[in-house]
Amino acid sequence: MRGIVRPISLGRKGIIDLMHASVPLNVVRRTMKLERLVTARASRAVRPSWSTIIAKAFSIVARDEPWLRTFYLKWPWPRFYELPKSIAMITVVRDNHSWDTPISIKINALDELSLKDVDDHIKRGKHAPLDDLPTFKRALLVTRMPLPLRRLIWFVSLNVGRLRANNFGTFSISSIASHGSETVVARAPGPNLIRYGFVRSDHTMELLFHWDHRIYDGILIARALHRLEDILNTDIADELLVNGAPKSLSV
Repeated sequence: MRGIVRPISLGRKGIIDLMHASVPLNVVRRTMKLERLVTARASRAVRPSWSTIIAKAFSIVARDEPWLRTFYLKWPWPRFYELPKSIAMITVVRDNHSWDTPISIKINALDELSLKDVDDHIKRGKHAPLDDLPTFKRALLVTRMPLPLRRLIWFVSLNVGRLRANNFGTFSISSIASHGSETVVARAPGPNLIRYGFVRSDHTMELLFHWDHRIYDGILIARALHRLEDILNTDIADELLVNGAPKSLSV
């Protein structure tokens, strides 16, 4: 049977490079009980996205857990590289389909921002011209290069702490819950990837946390996810119930 040869699009080349640079991550699942948060969010006329809510809550947790802000760098010698603040990479799907893959929106120090600021920043990432998104422009520039040069750039970016922070963040958030599905297995450059499901009728949500086991162990994740659930139902729910003063974005 004769098949058809199809070219690989620029966007798909970027995903292939990302998978090449990614490492297998351990995963733990937790059923988050979010009745107070769900009720608070439902009371708002304009509701922040779940990615916004979870990203800010996780950044609050990571303030007190430095290992959640740490990379493993393996070249030229194995070492850890800790950042003072969390950097989120939030995956969004563009409303127009001129770019055929999801893109990531980078936001620094979400714990210092209001939910409205974070949500507005994500919305700008979904609707702004692609040329106005610095993270995307850098990725597009690299993806246009020949394969050997792309591999070299990725290798350097993954092993220089500051470059890795600027290009990949300390954690990523991605979900297809709005389409009624959940992704269980994932690869990422690390060190942390959060995927969440849809909110059930009993106000619970399945949250999958993927992490680089070279950096820390599951007991830290168990503690962090318990803390995350508490933050969602207290600090985040409280902010939804009152109008907090917005702060300036750190990009």
